[in-house]
Amino acid sequence: MITLLYTLMIFTFFNCNESGSEPKDEENIPQIEGYKLVWNDEFKNTQIDLTKWEYEVNANGGGNNELQYYTARKENSFIENEKLKIVAIAEKYTSTEGTRNFTSARLRSKYKGDWKYGRIEVYAKIPTGIGTWPAIWMLSTDWEYGGWPESGEIDIMEHVGYDPNVIHGSVHTKAYNHVIGTQKTKSLKIPTATTDFHKYSIDWSEEKIDFFIDDQKYFSFSNENKGWEGWPFDKRFHMILNVAVGGNWGGVQGIDADAFPANMEIDYVRVYQKVEN
Repeated sequence: MITLLYTLMIFTFFNCNESGSEPKDEENIPQIEGYKLVWNDEFKNTQIDLTKWEYEVNANGGGNNELQYYTARKENSFIENEKLKIVAIAEKYTSTEGTRNFTSARLRSKYKGDWKYGRIEVYAKIPTGIGTWPAIWMLSTDWEYGGWPESGEIDIMEHVGYDPNVIHGSVHTKAYNHVIGTQKTKSLKIPTATTDFHKYSIDWSEEKIDFFIDDQKYFSFSNENKGWEGWPFDKRFHMILNVAVGGNWGGVQGIDADAFPANMEIDYVRVYQKVEN
């Protein structure tokens, strides 16, 4: 009996190691008082976890006339040294949607990680170089109020390469968006944004969305209780991580070909929600 039990233990140990299905060591993830961790990726596996992420593969320019082809290739997104890397590359790439001169990756958690309210934290280092446009952001999962911007957008972190080390946090709604000149946004200068990792986060409740960099609050958007046109943020949203190239904002001052390859590194993504009393 002891021999059989020992054999089963050894088999289970090696089987877990071989399949990569061992539970991650999460004992060092900090707890937040009044919150519980409900979803996270520490990027400790050797491959991107497709139970948590999916690739968006397209060349539609993101609605902003961007120049990249988003692919699912390992050249554009992979895990290295327990960090997710999203890499924009200057290269001619042809596929079903045509030819582009840049490739990159855009990952989303849609239907695999969707939340209404919570504390969302992403620890990241962003690329440098004119023409790069990295973003950590959220979109509505179900689009219940209509297409963009009606169902809302939350930009936890945006950066454009021609404006070094300035980080932007924004929301977009039907009432408040850049197309009609009413967008709600704030910026913060972070001198080491492209050289060091920083924690970009929001605390989202039914009353407001607070924006933080390294736990410093620099922007808050409040629910004015005037309807969904100004506050569509009472529905579930999902996470998006990407590095765009050029476009209506990122390409305002052109593109520096020497800036590529340009990569954004993500150390972790964590989502906490309030503990119900």
